[in-house]
Amino acid sequence: MKLATLKDGSRDGALALVSRDLSRALVVPEIARTLQAALDAWDATAPRLEQLYAQLSGGEATRDVAFDSRLAHSPLPRAYQWADGSAYVNHVELVRQARGATMPEEFWTDPLMYQGGSDGFLAPMDDIVFPDEAWGIDFEAEVAVITGDVPMGATPHMAGSQVRLLMLVNDVSLRNLIPAELGKGFGFFQSKPASSFSPVAVTPDELGGAWRDGKLHLPLISHLNGALFGHPDAGVDMTFSFPQLIAHAAKTRALTAGTIIGSGTVSNKQGGGPGRPAAGGGVGYSCIAEQRTVETILAGKPSTPFLRFGDRVRIEMLDDSGHSIFGAIEQTVRKPS
Repeated sequence: MKLATLKDGSRDGALALVSRDLSRALVVPEIARTLQAALDAWDATAPRLEQLYAQLSGGEATRDVAFDSRLAHSPLPRAYQWADGSAYVNHVELVRQARGATMPEEFWTDPLMYQGGSDGFLAPMDDIVFPDEAWGIDFEAEVAVITGDVPMGATPHMAGSQVRLLMLVNDVSLRNLIPAELGKGFGFFQSKPASSFSPVAVTPDELGGAWRDGKLHLPLISHLNGALFGHPDAGVDMTFSFPQLIAHAAKTRALTAGTIIGSGTVSNKQGGGPGRPAAGGGVGYSCIAEQRTVETILAGKPSTPFLRFGDRVRIEMLDDSGHSIFGAIEQTVRKPS
């Protein structure tokens, strides 16, 4: 089934079912007022939601309305926990190569992960607002899962059974603030502002054969100012699966229902070389930083600028029939008004 949170003036919005074709929505306060409430009682709420979802997708619902992504918040407008991994080690390797740093071997066996701010997310069509382009504004197209309750020390097999929903992510990064922060040895904070998620979150069964081995095997499509920027396959070159990422996060703590775990920037090796941009016939990239990294490796310096005021980013994933699965993240970079 497909779920969304509609803006209703409250902090956490209203839970709604969305039809498979993303055309209709049905608010379901009689089952759960918010997505977090549904996740907290998933064993009880999921069967009831599934029943109504079948009616909605079959055109049999009676209280449904047209679904408008502009009225949707991120599925969880805020979450108890947001932890982002870096499952595509190719991305890490390229970035380190560009600055002449070797990559520790353990990066291939032990996932990288940081804990992001989760007290408030941007809606999928909210503007990205910052006062200064010099901060190095970048988008990062990713996939994420929302979990149920995961006990401390869970194995990947146990963790995989707690994947409740999948969605897309724009993990906004301020690239020019990152080096100084990491140089302090204490991780990201100012350089990782609010992220945004796709209008719709979907259960794994909606993805059919594209969801297998704890990975989503479909291209993740990014556009910048209307031009194709990248379409790497999210199931290719994913060194760590979602069950592995969840188990990594749960090694020393239990994860509560509603925890969001991100994949990190989707990145493909593209034939073993540093890769090619989409405009040059390659699969492109899921962030500007990676394209700049490849430019540095090949030409000695980057030529693609980071995001500027007025730039538009679109992130989406299509099924085999060309239909949008999660709806699109569409955002414009703006100065504060």
